[in-house]
Amino acid sequence: MNRAAAMPLHDDPAAACAWQTPAALAALVRDCCAQDVRAFKPGNVSVAAPGHAMEASHFLRSAAAAAIPLASRGARVGARVEAAIGATWQVVDCNTNLGIVLLLAPLLKAAEQPASARAGENRLREVLVDTLAALDREDAAACYRAIRQARPGGLGHSGHHDVADEPRVTLLAAMQEAAARDGVAFEYVSGFAQVFETGVPCLRASAAAGEAELWALTRCFLTLLAARPDSHVVRRHGAALANQVSATAAALLARWQTASTAAMWPVLRECDRDWKAAGINPGTTADLVVASLAVMRLQQARGYNGARHTPGALVLRERPQAVAPGKSVWAPSHEC
Repeated sequence: MNRAAAMPLHDDPAAACAWQTPAALAALVRDCCAQDVRAFKPGNVSVAAPGHAMEASHFLRSAAAAAIPLASRGARVGARVEAAIGATWQVVDCNTNLGIVLLLAPLLKAAEQPASARAGENRLREVLVDTLAALDREDAAACYRAIRQARPGGLGHSGHHDVADEPRVTLLAAMQEAAARDGVAFEYVSGFAQVFETGVPCLRASAAAGEAELWALTRCFLTLLAARPDSHVVRRHGAALANQVSATAAALLARWQTASTAAMWPVLRECDRDWKAAGINPGTTADLVVASLAVMRLQQARGYNGARHTPGALVLRERPQAVAPGKSVWAPSHEC
């Protein structure tokens, strides 16, 4: 059973929610990252399919290291990001989770705020938007240091807000400058639009249909990728190829409408082999899947969706069975 759904909800608006404890939030990070790497997402590393000189264990170790810093009560967003990336690089020697960390840090900061079971479906996003609006230059400086340590792939050069320099603007302003070319930055300036408007609704629809969680995460990945070209693919391979990748994701979704999951498995495996052979890694989209799962579980556990749940309601069931030379443009990325 989904651990988040088993958490008790409270009628009293002042009652503490289990997700507010750092331990519970750290467990949320580990669980969502573990489910993400268990799910099969073409082009990405998973338990079933290593790739890009990485394997599932890299991501699991990274999640375990980053979870506690990300859930540090009262910490600034930038401090969470810097500490989580520092902890990650103590256990792995490549960039496995910069995008995930950048997405989860403000989300967990927002999740510390009290909420009742009748908080309303928009409450989490409203608090998140306020959290993002409060980001300042101190947050930017910490995130710049984290990005330099993570050494994300596919970065170019920029005359504005270069991460090799000390920031002259707030973190949100830096994200605004990068939003057109980076999916994570776009989430910061749009109030996590892809997560709340595409990723979470897709997961909820899969839940309503009784789809197993790992298949639901695959569907969420393809849905997000079909809706918007992956910015990591754009940086590494160009916009034309990124659009082709999104078109392939849309075609896979269309085929899935009439095919069983068993029939889709070999098709997805073939796509995975083709993309990895070409060095295609839609890593930013995978990061959005992790954030979408985290948001949905927070909503389930805390009543943010405006409904009271008994344990197990709306639960997705488990499937059986260091700095580079030169300056780098601000654009968080997934791959080494």
